[in-house]
Amino acid sequence: MVLKKKKEIQVDAFFLDHRQLEKLQRFSKAEEQNLASLLLHCAQLSNGIQQIQCIKQIMPLIKKMDQNSACEPMVKACLDILGEMYFSLGAKNPLKKVLASSLNSLPEEFMTLAAQSFVCCLREELKTTDIYLYRKVLDNLACCMEDFSLGRASIKNLFEEVLQFLQKSLLGIQEENRKHHGNRIVQTQLMHDLLIAIKVSMMLVQKLPENIQGSLWKHNESFVWQSMCSLLKSSTNFLMDATLLQTVQSTSGLAVILFTKAMYEPVEELPSLVSDLLLGSMKHKGVPAWFVSICESLCTEELSDSVLLFLCHGALAMLEWKNGSMGESGEKLLLDIASVLLSLSLELKESSMATSLSRILAVWTNSALAALISGSPNLKIKLNGNSDIIGKLLEYIYTHWEHPLDAVRHQTKLIFKNLLQIHRTTVIGCNERSDPFFARLIKRLLSLEWHVKGKYATLGCLVECVGTENILQLDRTIPVQILDVMNDQSLAPYASDLLETMFTNHKAHFTLSVQESTWIDQWHDIWVSPLLVILCEGNHDQTTYIIDYYLPKLLKCSPDSLSYMIRILQASADANLGSRSTRGALGALMACLRTARAHGHLELSNIMSNGLVSTECIKQGLVHQHNQVCLDALGLLCETHRSTEIVSMEEMQLIQFFMMYNLNSQSPSVRQQICSLLRKLFCRIQESSQVLYKLEQYKTKQELLQDSTERHPLGILQQYKDFMSSVCDRLFEVLFPGSSHSTRFSALTILGSIAEIFSIPKGQAQVFQLDQEIDLTRVQTLIQCFASTFEEVKVLAFGLLMKLRDVVFNLQDSENVDLLFQAAMDLSTSTKPYDCVTASYLLNFLVHHEGLQHICLGKWVEHNVQIGENTSVNTVEKNTLAVIKLLLVNVEEEIFQAKKSLLQAAASFPMYGRVHCITGALQQLPFNNLTLVAEWKEMVARLILMSYKLSAVVSPVVQSSSPEGLIPMDSDSESADRLQMILHEIQPQDTNDYFLQAKILQEHCKVESEKLADHRPMENICTERRGKERQTCDVTAQMVLVCCWRSMKEVSLLLGTLCKLLPSQAASEPSNGLITVEQVKSIGDYFKHHLLQSRHRGAFELAYAGFVQLTEMLSSCNSESLRKMPEQWLSCVLEEIKSCDPSSTLCATRRSAGIPFYMQALLASEPKKSKTDLLKMTMKELISLAAPLNESSSVIPQVHALNILRALFRDTRLGENIMPYVADGIQAAILGFMSPVWAVRNSSTLLFSALITRIFGVKRGKDENSKKNRMTGREFFSRFPSLYPFLLKQLEVVTNTLNSEAEELKIHPSLFLLLLILGRLYPSPMDGTYSALSMAPFVPFVIRCGHSPVYRSREMSGRALVPFVMVNEVPHTVLSLLEGLPDSTSPCIRQNNIHGTLLQVFYLLQSYLESKQLISSDFQRGLGDIITCIGTKLWLAKRPNPCLVTRAAYLDVLVMLSTHLGKFQKQGMQLFGFWEEMNRVISDSELVSGIPYSSAIPGLIQYLQSITKLVISVLSVTAGPDIQSSSSPVAKKIAKPPLSIVHLLHCEFHEVRLLVLEAVLLWLKQINSKQIAEEGVLCLLIDLEGTLLTMALKEKNLQCFCKVMEILHNMDLRNVLRKTERSIKMNPNELLTWSVNIVDISNSTEVQSIALKFASKLVIHLLQNHQQISEKVLKKWVQLVVYFCGDEHQTEMLLAAAEVLKSITTFLLISEKLILGLSDTLAMWKCVILLLQNEDLVVRDAAAEVIQMAQSEKKSSKGTEFALRIVNAPMALDLAFGILCERLQRWGEIRAGIPILLEWLLGEGDLKRDSETSAPEEDDYLFDKGEVNFWAEKLTHVRQLSKHLLQLISMAHLTLPDHGELNRLSGIALDQAQLVGRLLRALPLPPEFSKTAEFTRLTIQNERISVCLKILNLLKSDDTCKNGNLEK
Repeated sequence: MVLKKKKEIQVDAFFLDHRQLEKLQRFSKAEEQNLASLLLHCAQLSNGIQQIQCIKQIMPLIKKMDQNSACEPMVKACLDILGEMYFSLGAKNPLKKVLASSLNSLPEEFMTLAAQSFVCCLREELKTTDIYLYRKVLDNLACCMEDFSLGRASIKNLFEEVLQFLQKSLLGIQEENRKHHGNRIVQTQLMHDLLIAIKVSMMLVQKLPENIQGSLWKHNESFVWQSMCSLLKSSTNFLMDATLLQTVQSTSGLAVILFTKAMYEPVEELPSLVSDLLLGSMKHKGVPAWFVSICESLCTEELSDSVLLFLCHGALAMLEWKNGSMGESGEKLLLDIASVLLSLSLELKESSMATSLSRILAVWTNSALAALISGSPNLKIKLNGNSDIIGKLLEYIYTHWEHPLDAVRHQTKLIFKNLLQIHRTTVIGCNERSDPFFARLIKRLLSLEWHVKGKYATLGCLVECVGTENILQLDRTIPVQILDVMNDQSLAPYASDLLETMFTNHKAHFTLSVQESTWIDQWHDIWVSPLLVILCEGNHDQTTYIIDYYLPKLLKCSPDSLSYMIRILQASADANLGSRSTRGALGALMACLRTARAHGHLELSNIMSNGLVSTECIKQGLVHQHNQVCLDALGLLCETHRSTEIVSMEEMQLIQFFMMYNLNSQSPSVRQQICSLLRKLFCRIQESSQVLYKLEQYKTKQELLQDSTERHPLGILQQYKDFMSSVCDRLFEVLFPGSSHSTRFSALTILGSIAEIFSIPKGQAQVFQLDQEIDLTRVQTLIQCFASTFEEVKVLAFGLLMKLRDVVFNLQDSENVDLLFQAAMDLSTSTKPYDCVTASYLLNFLVHHEGLQHICLGKWVEHNVQIGENTSVNTVEKNTLAVIKLLLVNVEEEIFQAKKSLLQAAASFPMYGRVHCITGALQQLPFNNLTLVAEWKEMVARLILMSYKLSAVVSPVVQSSSPEGLIPMDSDSESADRLQMILHEIQPQDTNDYFLQAKILQEHCKVESEKLADHRPMENICTERRGKERQTCDVTAQMVLVCCWRSMKEVSLLLGTLCKLLPSQAASEPSNGLITVEQVKSIGDYFKHHLLQSRHRGAFELAYAGFVQLTEMLSSCNSESLRKMPEQWLSCVLEEIKSCDPSSTLCATRRSAGIPFYMQALLASEPKKSKTDLLKMTMKELISLAAPLNESSSVIPQVHALNILRALFRDTRLGENIMPYVADGIQAAILGFMSPVWAVRNSSTLLFSALITRIFGVKRGKDENSKKNRMTGREFFSRFPSLYPFLLKQLEVVTNTLNSEAEELKIHPSLFLLLLILGRLYPSPMDGTYSALSMAPFVPFVIRCGHSPVYRSREMSGRALVPFVMVNEVPHTVLSLLEGLPDSTSPCIRQNNIHGTLLQVFYLLQSYLESKQLISSDFQRGLGDIITCIGTKLWLAKRPNPCLVTRAAYLDVLVMLSTHLGKFQKQGMQLFGFWEEMNRVISDSELVSGIPYSSAIPGLIQYLQSITKLVISVLSVTAGPDIQSSSSPVAKKIAKPPLSIVHLLHCEFHEVRLLVLEAVLLWLKQINSKQIAEEGVLCLLIDLEGTLLTMALKEKNLQCFCKVMEILHNMDLRNVLRKTERSIKMNPNELLTWSVNIVDISNSTEVQSIALKFASKLVIHLLQNHQQISEKVLKKWVQLVVYFCGDEHQTEMLLAAAEVLKSITTFLLISEKLILGLSDTLAMWKCVILLLQNEDLVVRDAAAEVIQMAQSEKKSSKGTEFALRIVNAPMALDLAFGILCERLQRWGEIRAGIPILLEWLLGEGDLKRDSETSAPEEDDYLFDKGEVNFWAEKLTHVRQLSKHLLQLISMAHLTLPDHGELNRLSGIALDQAQLVGRLLRALPLPPEFSKTAEFTRLTIQNERISVCLKILNLLKSDDTCKNGNLEK
């Protein structure tokens, strides 16, 4: 269900002038309707649509008239008026089209008269001389030629005049354009006029050819011939003029060919003329002289690329390619055009040109298809799939199929589609399946990786050509492979389109070829079954994209498959409910049902009544742990195909249930989806209610359906009303104090939707109105939302209050408004930055109050009489002016004080808050209709002046060279000297004692402020009150800096706002505008000054925000001087950068500070459609500065240029316009990296990084080497051709410095960057014959880079080599690399070279073994050769090789091979020899003989790790059944490994132990999850328990200890405990004590977590086996679990606690009998409840699994009853309290349990602790919020607990707690109530704004106490009743 707004058609009415009306009145008759009276009536209507109806009546009226009346003067007059009317209407006005179509059916006898009238009107039109009115005439000419017989006749009559006008207009517009050079707005308008003029000229020649042909060649002196020559000449000039818009040039290209075609004789020679023009081989001999003289520039000059392109387009579009009418020369031209276009594709890289080229190539393929149908056999050979041209076109496709521009990608697909058709046409009669061209294409495309986006569209085209079945025969797994790709959003749309093409084609194939209906099962197996598996078990992203993109298409293709899906999923839904990471069958079912209902494939009521899906099932979906399942279940209820479908009662109840538990979602996207789905539901209610109202009216009229069994309309409407009312109750209820930001966001957004959807249009009954639900409390609640620290909550609350403002202001009394205003003024000067935002929203809200002036402003400002009395002034305008005036007065006073002491200002009245409020107030003013213009003018001037003053006070701090460290608090002499320097730098502005005193200003602040107060009387009372409150000003460095940079920020935004909002009027008449040109210029200079001089990042980034607003305004401004400013500023800055003047104030450090921002703002504001001359000019300058030719030039301009380039390449607004400069940027960065100056190298690195992102896209994943963000070499070098020779040359230079003969180390700086780029490229199987940009020349250089002395470079060269070697080339390359390794006897062994080669072998092999070609025989042969060759160099892995690093590298290769061969032990590959060799290598190693080195030896650890990995790999293979059960003697020898696991665990190096432990743990987990056969690995793990226990006691290394504990935790405890006595002399209790002590004493969270899990497992084991545990240890264990659940702990500990609680759930928490005792069990339950309220979602979800265990237990014990199991945290919390209360009953512990739960309710000790800590030091830290839980809501928890307590009490009357306990609790509660009341009364008014945090805390405590007292009173009254009953 998509919500669409209905479009209203606008028709402008026409009006007749006085003369025309008089004429009509003269002829019209009152008594009967004649033509004149009809026209008169029509002219008097003011509505265009009514006029259309009227015009449609003209023709029937004329047709009734008799033939004689054609001569009547009345008819003549009316036709004249119709003519005038036609020409006066705008081209786009529907009236014009209606009039034309009416006149087309004019009877024959009236035609001549009408033609005379039209000719007369047209002649008048053609007399127009004003160039700016030409457009109207041209539009009229175009309309006359479009399906309008009268219009065409008129043009025929005036043919010569029309031609003359067109000549005049073309020349006139061109001349006018020249005059207005530089005025973009006027030029753009003229260009569009010129475009229309050319198009009309072409229409004339196309639509009226007979007029031309007849009179052209008779004599060359004829007027028509002369005119055509003139038109051709003009078109040629336009085509050649590069300053014109591209569309004008391309249309001129069409015109040139069209006019030449019309004039050229003999027409057969035209194709060869065009060929000659395109190929530049023009021979003047055979060409007519007139053509050479007119098109001289075309014939003689060398044509530019763009001209060639547009000429090709002209030829393709304007010549006739069908029916072979142009003969052989036409075929030659077709082929010539192709070769010209393909050569242009290598040159034209600019985005608009590249787009045009791709479009024209697509046009070429269409023309080729047309030509082929009747073409010669020769043409068919030339255009066969194997021909040269088609080959090159395929190259073009492969290069451009991933082009960044959508248009190019789309055209590439069309070209490919047409190419397939072209080939089919050339081989008609052959079988497509067996055609070698198609077979080769399919094979090539399938061999590509799936991350290549171009693969999808091309495969889709091939499927349409050869059918899905043929492709599936090659590989049946393709559908699954494509579905696997869909976890990447960038690929999902492509993948789903391909799948759709495939399954639709497959279904069509089945329906045609298979008769019986069994095919549907086969189809389901291929297309539906894999989908269901992924939906149940796939990851979040993949399932989401499949549901969004694939599922709707599948259902659309085969709606019947839905029942198949439901049947499969329904069967397993109850068993497979999913989890927090997977949807399960239930989630998949919800997704399928939702999609099906939204697309109209099913009715919800049907499936619910059929029992296909139950209400409980949907309920479980609505509170599922997996967000997406919740959303799908909600979507199922809210989304329907029909927007008027009635909402059923069940749906409403389910929605209410949903809203209880889902408003507090932390994920913004989930919140937005919830709000948008509910919005759809409300729209449905609103729209269906309108239908119901109509139905009700209809019924009352008809008195029908008296005893209808359907739901009664009024009944449904009442249900709607009640439902909406309950929804609003719920939404207002969750806005309680302390509710989380996410809850507020959801509630306010939904309320906003309700207010919007149920607003009352005139004359409609409305089922519900939000206004009626609003009362004073709710208004207060909404206003309190302004105090939220999250701005989006303020925005939503403000929006909602504005929608309800009438009701809201009626409910506010004046005292309340006064308090709010007071609060806003106080907050506007708070030192906490978020307070001023609150102030701004409060003021923006209050200015809408009519009485604001009388209530509040009178006190603050002397009453401005003239404003007050002028009642016509808008309330908002009047109030805003007054508020801004007040704020301005205050801020001016504060600036005056700040000049004296900036320190004082930062501590007491930072000025930015006031300015922020002023900007906020300005932004909601209706600037287009202000009444108090004079006042506003004065105000704007004052605001600008104030901004400059404020900026002058704070800018010294922000512009100092070290703004962040600017505070006198250093004592040592060095820092003090440094500080003096900084202070000296900013001394002139601030002459006060800021620099001389220590940082703490205590009592004397008060004195200081009094002195200041004496100096000048304050105009407001704010400061007086402030002075009294702030006895102590403690100023930190942070405060001063925040005060200064925020002030700068606000000033910038204010000035930006003034520029943006005000000059809309200044444009036309400066006198009437609110801001003058001079003011705008001065603001521009201000921004320039600050952007170029600020040092503080915050300050210049924010000045930038304001400056962007200014530059955007300038580019669209009418004033010439303002429009030219960006250009002037740009050239000034570039000059200053180039000059590198020593006196320049530009900042050369801090990445050039604000300079790049300044340039960005100026360039990004250039209009997108323009020629971007500024960008071109700037980039040229910057590139030349960034890569200077001479070394001597200064460094500073180069640094600036590199920094600015970096900013420009990162700016997305410059889009594709910046791509042509990327290659130059890369060159500048690589060359800059070689500079001896650090600053240049640093800036080059940053620029390089930005460019890599620009070229290869933003890196989304963590994997450095992922296949995404890469490009084929061909695509890269065809987009940046200049980089091919450059990178090759650089590589050559680099590898020459690695000359292996020289002994000294030479490291070339740019090696790293080169390898970084090359590593991002990969070869494509499509890299066919096109050798110009082949990747092969790079390979030898990259291999030589492996000889670098730098380890990292060798590693990178290894990675970079992989992309350059095709998979089938790998074995050959690896063998040649291995053969290049030295033998042990070689005289000169260079270990660096060996290491580099081995790394290259390693990465190549890795890619080879991961490739998809494991099956092929070539692969097996290649692998066999590699293994043989590796055996010949085995000495490198043994002791004869002294270098441990290269030994390790060789071992890594062996490990990889060993692991691979172990996984894929194929029959026939009995590699016993290989394993024997491996055993020899291991036996020879130091691990067996003992390690003679210390760990300081380079490479030792690396070597040990590699040899250990080899041992582990060999062990896991030889322990396998294949070798163990083999009878051959070699196998028996291999089966006895030289080293055992136990031996390795005793190694002294912890790295070795860690690897072994990790392997053991992995094997254990695999055995436990039954992933591997046990018998193989189990033999390796026999008798390990003892060793591990001993290790646990002795292990010193933390990581190893954690692994040992984890292995013990995963082992069977019975086996472990059997060994404890023997190996570590401990009994089980001692082992428990030991593990509990470990938790207690360790500092590592990892150790604590695993030890607690182990201890807990022990506890459960011992308790279950009825073994004794000492009371003390058990207590200690309970305390530790409780301690672990503290909010302040790391996630790891909290998750460990959740796991422990889950493991004890069934045995301890919900057992039939109490095992731990009540207080300990309740303590554990409290832990569960704490974890369910943790801020971290992962922790909450883990804790919810405790509830899942409990609910599953309940379900299995009680049988069939449906229980919610996989639930989100809010639902789990509710269930937890329910389960706990139910258990208390079961255990019979209600008496003891209720007081404990009441204490939980009170929150024991919260208040005392809070009141102690809320001391006055909260102001110390501006931004530090301390430990805050943004998710938990205390009152939610309180309300849920009290609900369950009340239920428990009502059920259990007879076992109530004793009186004494109740009295004690009552006493505590009453004391707390008094304390809270006292504290609340002590807060300053209004407390929600003045002391938000304390007010919230106290309000929450208040509710807790009152709930607790209510329950206590209930208990006491029950108690009294019970006692009374006993006495009776």
